[in-house]
Amino acid sequence: MDGRDAGIAVVGSLDDPVRHRLYRFVAAHGEPVGRDEAATAAGIGRPLAAYHLDKLVDLGLLVASYQRPAGRGGPGAGRPAKVYARSGAEFAVSVPPRDYELAARRLGASAGQRRRAGGDGGPELAMAALAEHGFEPFRDEDGTIRLRNCPFHQLAADYPRVVCAMTLALVEGVVSGVLECAPGSALHAGPAPRPGCCCVAVGSGRPESDDDTGES
Repeated sequence: MDGRDAGIAVVGSLDDPVRHRLYRFVAAHGEPVGRDEAATAAGIGRPLAAYHLDKLVDLGLLVASYQRPAGRGGPGAGRPAKVYARSGAEFAVSVPPRDYELAARRLGASAGQRRRAGGDGGPELAMAALAEHGFEPFRDEDGTIRLRNCPFHQLAADYPRVVCAMTLALVEGVVSGVLECAPGSALHAGPAPRPGCCCVAVGSGRPESDDDTGES
């Protein structure tokens, strides 16, 4: 099966609503997901969840491994459970989202402005604008907006410095557009590499500078 046929097969597979829910659930997690957890989230039985999860592995959308439950080990711990995570594979139809034409700061600003909606604050507007273009934003334990997906993933592998600088300019543009809609917000984009995430994050409050540290 060539790349185009593989992409068509993937799209056809995700047209199944159950399989789509399972894929979205697994993809939204930074850690591998077990069959029981996925079945509960999708509202289906464990055997059916196992069947669809394994089909997603066959298609290359997920990868499977085996882990013992946290805190259990040694004799009597039982067999390791099968768990699933999103794969790093790309398809011509772009799953997960890969938008190589998005690289423009002006587009970033206009994306933030278009997300204006009554009652939404700056962080909500920023997350909505970033989600619209495939960044898969989420808030970490500190409230920082991090990006689980990089729309320029393949380019970043070949030209990391150029693409990361471009991505930063784009996200800064989104933040700039959001601040025009919600001027009371205090948001800033900056480089913040973390395994499994884009190289850029959006924090709240005023960014640190040399003056904040007392350095001259």
